[in-house]
Amino acid sequence: MADTGTAYDGPAQPDARADGLGEAVDRFVRTRVIPSETVLDAGGKEAAAALARLRTEARAAGLWALPLPAELGGGGLTFRRYAALAEAEGASDHGPAALGSAPLLDVTMLERHGTARVREEYLERLVAGSMRTCYAMTEPDVPGTDPLRTATRAEARADGGWSVSGRKWFTSGAAGADLVTVLARTGGAAGDREGLSLLLVPTASPGFRVVRELPVLGAAGQYEIELDRVRVPADHLLGTGGDALAIAGERLALGRTLRCLRWLGQARRAFDLMAERAATRSGSRGPLAEHQLVQQHVFDSLLALRTTRPLVHEAVALIAAGRDARTEVGLAKVAAARMLQQVTDSAIQVHGAAGLGPDTALPSLFRGGRAARILDGPDELHITSVARRVLRGYGRGHGAATPG
Repeated sequence: MADTGTAYDGPAQPDARADGLGEAVDRFVRTRVIPSETVLDAGGKEAAAALARLRTEARAAGLWALPLPAELGGGGLTFRRYAALAEAEGASDHGPAALGSAPLLDVTMLERHGTARVREEYLERLVAGSMRTCYAMTEPDVPGTDPLRTATRAEARADGGWSVSGRKWFTSGAAGADLVTVLARTGGAAGDREGLSLLLVPTASPGFRVVRELPVLGAAGQYEIELDRVRVPADHLLGTGGDALAIAGERLALGRTLRCLRWLGQARRAFDLMAERAATRSGSRGPLAEHQLVQQHVFDSLLALRTTRPLVHEAVALIAAGRDARTEVGLAKVAAARMLQQVTDSAIQVHGAAGLGPDTALPSLFRGGRAARILDGPDELHITSVARRVLRGYGRGHGAATPG
């Protein structure tokens, strides 16, 4: 991500630069994280050592766990303030892990819905980065968009705990996780809205195993897992039981918005690479920057970035205020996913064959853009959900309630 000062940046978001954190995070990701991506992507001992080194440097720079609670060892930023930094942090997929903000979803969920024992035993360790969690919802035969059909079951035990059996897949980071939050049916039958619960499962428990890795368009990090009568303590049930959909809804709204912010950062990175290539590359017909079709790529990409960012920050504002943001999150998620794919595709086109090879981040960014249209619900789910919600308002004669 070149520090070019391009016209892309546009109007600053609230609190984005007020205390210098924006520049500091951007500089850290650009000069420390991005140069380490090749090693981090490869995994193994060298990747673990590189990540540990980056985390030490982030702590020393005062950039560790900025959106996590100060009383647990984090930076204590509100979500609204952190959102102004999340674009720069997310320009690399490894940014959140290197800077300690990756557990934000789990820390928020456990703070709100975990028992006293869970909060006491796990929260500080999560914020410190000494343990890792993952979230298991989707199943091989049950899409995440239809959780009512969840086949994983948790049976009550005589000692008050649970016995969990089932299979999940596309579970991010499962191979290195210490805990996995599992969506399971604790009551009712398939299709019932009631009876779905979330349980926190220690991965060292007998009966838990990683079945296989599931590369996403060639990228590592996703796994299929199996639980065979895994014993889970009673106090590892999140919420009151049977309220998984409400808890998951909170998590998804925040998680989707975080992804959108990070996709904006990755699209900016692709845009900067494209603009730098156009400005510095010349051929027999002169500089690429003078070609009208190249200018078209630059313009369309800039337009996509500038029009998507306000949608994302509208969702941020509503979530930060504790208001219903379902429509805004749906709009932002679809727009940001499309935008990342569009901008990266244009950047590859301007680079030519060089954009397909290993010398730039563009293949990885393009892969992320394509996956973005499925992650956290495919585009089609959000399109139909938003449209139905809007049309219901018109059907009741309340067209004024329509966004915009």
